[in-house]
Amino acid sequence: MSSAESELGSVEYIQHHLTNLCAGACDPETGADAGFWAWHVDSLVISTLLGMLIVFVGWRLGKNLSADKPGKFQNFVETIVEFVDQSVKDTFPGHNPLIAPLSLTIFVWVWLMNFMDMIPVDLLPVMASWFGIHYLKAVPTTDLNVTFAMSLTVFALIVFYSIKIKGPIGYLKMFLFHPFGKFFIPVNIVMTFIEELAKPLSLGLRLFGNLFAGELVFLLIAIIGGSAMVLLPMQIGLGLGWLIFHLLVITLQAFIFMVLTIVYLGMAHTEDH
Repeated sequence: MSSAESELGSVEYIQHHLTNLCAGACDPETGADAGFWAWHVDSLVISTLLGMLIVFVGWRLGKNLSADKPGKFQNFVETIVEFVDQSVKDTFPGHNPLIAPLSLTIFVWVWLMNFMDMIPVDLLPVMASWFGIHYLKAVPTTDLNVTFAMSLTVFALIVFYSIKIKGPIGYLKMFLFHPFGKFFIPVNIVMTFIEELAKPLSLGLRLFGNLFAGELVFLLIAIIGGSAMVLLPMQIGLGLGWLIFHLLVITLQAFIFMVLTIVYLGMAHTEDH
């Protein structure tokens, strides 16, 4: 645990690290959002910078592509692209030129945001404090606003393609006659509404829950070493073990978000429900 924690109690230390840098409708004492127009500046800036990084790397790689002698990084990127492309082919019915690029963007962007959880929990907040920034939550996917923003964007695409493929009447029939037929229309409406609502909820909450829990474990491990130096080896061992395991978690969560997006959009592209 760092010297920053020694100035705070354990509870205050965790609360401080789980508080976003807020602008707008914010509580002046706690720094937490206190209204609808509260902006989590750290989540917005970090996620945007990571998105710009993807665009920049893609642009640079595109300028230096070599079919005869590809470099190691090009081979690595091609492996990811082929993996995502195969996932789309295995899961998505028919053809839509948007699905593969969307899936690749989701997988890489979510993974990069998740990867911010691998940075030592005190490093970026301490560096930010040098510039007078007292709150910094460095992992965008531990912010429910970020995960729901992504899931609602996917949900908007689901609704769009459902209406486009099935037609407005066909989309309405899905609510009226699925899953129990024309004699149970009120029940069908409720069941289908819940089924559709579960899509963005499952996307947003699953990603947020796993990453928030992972960040909390890192904070709990950071507290261990501050109570006595004799516990420092335990802290290092636990931190390293969780780091290795969490690397699998962040990759798996990015993959699950991508696959569910493909599946839900695939369901929207079918004529029937």
